[in-house]
Amino acid sequence: MDEHRVKPRLRALKAGRLILPGGYSTFDCMIRNLSEGGAKITLESTVPIPEHFDLKFEDGTTHSCRVCWRNPKELGVEFVDAVVG
Repeated sequence: MDEHRVKPRLRALKAGRLILPGGYSTFDCMIRNLSEGGAKITLESTVPIPEHFDLKFEDGTTHSCRVCWRNPKELGVEFVDAVVG
């Protein structure tokens, strides 16, 4: 498999929450790997997740994200903002 990431990702096991645009819908997730520029996230299903959303970590840090790839239970996302929080 070819590596397309700009920065390497490190394994992680952190709880998170996806916050959809408007803030009315949220989904619990697990962050499985992490870098300065993005993350791999696991969910029950990726079907209801739009291309852009916010990802909130347990410590309150939030990133705006763009989906780079998806499969039925995982998302690869790029952080498209500076760290908030």
